[in-house]
Amino acid sequence: MGYQAHFRVWRGAGRPDETITAEEADGALHDYDVEVNEGEVVLDVIHRLQATQTPDLAVRWNCKAGKCGSCSAEVNGKPRLMCMTRMSTFSEGETVTVTPIRTFPLIRDLVTDVSYNYEKARELSAFAPPPGVAPGDYRMQQIDVERSQEFRKCIECFLCQNTCHVVRDHDDNKPAFAGPRLFIRAAELDMHPLDSKEDRKEFAQATQGIGYCNITKCCSEVCPEGIHITDNAIIPMKERVVDRKYDPITWLGSKIGRRKD
Repeated sequence: MGYQAHFRVWRGAGRPDETITAEEADGALHDYDVEVNEGEVVLDVIHRLQATQTPDLAVRWNCKAGKCGSCSAEVNGKPRLMCMTRMSTFSEGETVTVTPIRTFPLIRDLVTDVSYNYEKARELSAFAPPPGVAPGDYRMQQIDVERSQEFRKCIECFLCQNTCHVVRDHDDNKPAFAGPRLFIRAAELDMHPLDSKEDRKEFAQATQGIGYCNITKCCSEVCPEGIHITDNAIIPMKERVVDRKYDPITWLGSKIGRRKD
């Protein structure tokens, strides 16, 4: 049985910010009363709004099955996939506020420009198989890929990027910081038994800015795939960076060699 829900949806080409007026932001939250049916998700209601009240509402979506990552937004202030946020989560009298993810430039309404993530992805070298091993000749066992297999579940919704305060609160960090989505990619390749690149750890430190991360685990908390980004990717990569850079045996060897000279 259906009921009427009250929605507040961000409309406009400016980024929502509580510290400025709607006029300054070039946009505002608009109120709508819309029908909700049993079993629906937030994206269903947004589509109904488009069909019945706001045909020019801009929203990005694709699969509606939680596998493409396109419909990322902030629902009542929490980064979520709209297609995976059930309306039964909210009480019938509760106002549901839908705003765009805040870390990236707003194009219009609920659509943001996430090209930053793809630019950072291009900086990371692709998988490099061992020399002399032809495609089809790769041999691995399940135990070889168990650690890194989890990271392949990433759907690139960029909710982890959105909630990471290193770039969310400090726009000037973006040139030097790749973010959690790219950290798990670097970790996956570093843990891959057939990847022949040896600079994944060095790249994570020098170019991706993994040192900026202070492991608050906010990225893991919002991941719709349940990837343990911090515990299984970022912390091990940080440890490997430290081991390589500050290994006491290496340090002692450099001192002895220098003293000998």
